[in-house]
Order: sequence, then C-alpha cells, then structure tokens
Amino acid sequence: MKLPISVPTSSVARNALVLIAVVAGGAALYWLRDILTPLAMAIFLMIMIDGVKRAIEHRTPVPSRFAGAAALIVVVLGFLLSIWIIVDGAAGFFTDASGASASIGPRLDHIIADVSGLVGVSDPPTLNELIAGIDLRGWLTQAALQAQGVASGAFFVMVYLGFLLASQAGFRKKVVAMFPDRGARNEALEVFNRVRGGVEGYLWVQAVTGALICLVAWILMRAVGLQNAEFWTFVIFIVGFIPVLGGAIAGCAPPLFALVQFESYWPALILLVGLQTLLFVVGNMIQPRMQGDNQNIDPVVVLLALALWGKMWGVPGMFLSTPLAVMAMAILAEFKGSRWMAVLLSGDGEPYAPRRGGADKGRSAADGFKRWLGRGKRSHENDANED
Repeated sequence: MKLPISVPTSSVARNALVLIAVVAGGAALYWLRDILTPLAMAIFLMIMIDGVKRAIEHRTPVPSRFAGAAALIVVVLGFLLSIWIIVDGAAGFFTDASGASASIGPRLDHIIADVSGLVGVSDPPTLNELIAGIDLRGWLTQAALQAQGVASGAFFVMVYLGFLLASQAGFRKKVVAMFPDRGARNEALEVFNRVRGGVEGYLWVQAVTGALICLVAWILMRAVGLQNAEFWTFVIFIVGFIPVLGGAIAGCAPPLFALVQFESYWPALILLVGLQTLLFVVGNMIQPRMQGDNQNIDPVVVLLALALWGKMWGVPGMFLSTPLAVMAMAILAEFKGSRWMAVLLSGDGEPYAPRRGGADKGRSAADGFKRWLGRGKRSHENDANED
C-alpha cells in the first residue's frame, strides 16, 4: 500500500492557521456587514472617481485642477441618480397611470388558464386562490424595509466617501511612513496600481458592454411597444454589473412584464429570443475580446464569489463580488507564498499582476490606465522577457 506523503509540521501548522484566519475573517465580514458594506461601496466609488479624473485629464480639455471636482460630480450624481431612478421607477411601476395594475390580475388569470389547458387541467385555479395563503402584508413590509435600507445605505456611503476624500491628502505621507525604504515603497505602490487597474478595467468593460446591450435592448423593447422601456433599459445596465444573475434578470424580466402587458404572447417571445441572443453574443464574443487578460478569472470562481459575497453582504456584495475577486487575485499574485492561490483563481493558470522589476516598478497608475485603454497590457511571458 502506498504510504501517505509526509508533510512537515510547520507547513501543517501554517496552513491550519491560514484556514482559521480565513474562517474568522469571513465571520467578521458577515457580522460587521452593516458597517463594512457602505465603506466598501465608498471605496469602490473612490476608485471610480480617480479613474474618471485621470480620463478627464487625458481625454478632455478640462484643466487638471478642475478634473477632480468634475469627476466627483459625475460619479456622485450618477450614483444618486441611479438610486433615484430605481426607487422611483419601482414605486410607480404598477400605478394606474401605467395601466399595469388594472390588468395584471385578469391577465395572469388568463395566462394560468392557457397553461392549464396545455397540461390538461380542466379547472385551473385563479390568481386569488393561488395567493390566498401568501402573507402579502409581510412581503410589502419587507419591501418597505428594503427600500428604507437602500436610502439609509446610500446616505452612509456618501458620508464614508466624504471622509475618504478628506483623508486622501495624507495618504502619500502615510505610505512614506509605512515604507521608509524606496524599493519597498515602490513595490507597495505597484501592488496598489495593479489592484486599481484591475478594478478600473472591470468597470470599463462592463460599462461599455452594458451600454451596447442597453442600446439594442431599448430598440427592441420600443419596437414591440413595451411600456417603461427606459426604466427597463436602466435596470438592464445596472444589473449588468452582477455576474451571472444580472444576465438572467436582464434577459427574463422584460419578457415577463410583456406577458402581462400584451394580450398576445408574441411580443414576450420576441423579447425573450432577442434579449437572450443579444446577451449570448455580447457575453461570448464581444466581452471576452475586450477583457483580454484583465479579468482572467475562472468562471467557477466568479460564481463562488457571487454566492459568497451575496450571502455575506446581500445585493451590494453581488455588485462587488467580481471586483473583490479581481483585487484578491492581483494581491495574491504579488507574493511568492500566495501565488498558487492566484493561479487557482485565474482562468488559464497565468494570474493577473505578475511580479515586475527594474524600471517598471513604481510606474504610475495613469500610465497603467492608458496602457489598458490602448489594449497594451502585456502577458506574463512578456513581463518575464522584460525582466
């Protein structure tokens, strides 16, 4: 019989300590989610502001001294406007003015009767009979609490963002104090630039592909006459930042609403086929070409990150799941002892953020962002040749 591989005690103890630390850290993240969720969103917005600022400096005639203020206004207004559109659109979604609330009950009864006829049920139940045992009051109360949580969460995100922006002035001094040695400081800044570049790259790809999907989806929804097409277009853009789940919502929610709005099933079928085809083409042909090696993450890791952060932090965790995975892989790839974990997280065994040396150390984030915009990110083999 083959003997088991002997492992040094020190390695076993170290791995056990790492496992315990991971479990304890996950428990702390879950327990402190009410505090950490708005802080994480504020850091996410801060990274967006910095990226927009550098884009304004290099691609617009706006003076550099006004670029920061312009980026702050764009990102903050976009964040608040997104929340307002979602809340306002959801609140007035089933108003009498839209005609949906008056027809949803009879239309659903008609759909139930048609489906029952297809499966051979002679006496189908009505909508009122189906929902008789459902606690609608509890659902509405829960929905109201969720809406209140969104509003309060947005307020705390803005508070955290204000304090983070105020503390930015002393960030450089803190870095110098933490890393007195120039080489170590450049190495730390390189790690930070790689993490920021990965998050900015993810945001850019999702925003561009989301805008493309929204344009075609809006044309399709307007062509079939779907009500609230602009609201659905905005929802599709927002949920596009949630991996896997966002595509399911974008491809199924408008067709389901079309079932209620129209007497015929054809508009819903057209929307279902059109949106699913659009999402398939963008997700399998356009998006991978844009991503390159920037989000070289295994699809299983994306799914697990979505489930993990969604369980711990809810909807904000779903939005942040992929950026957090990108950050984790970029950081783990920088250290020899943890690089194997980055290899497991990567899609092809070549994790993002390989270690560089020499003149490439300390290269500014602006240069990295311009390299990314020009599709100039190099692979690990090219970096090895540089070294």
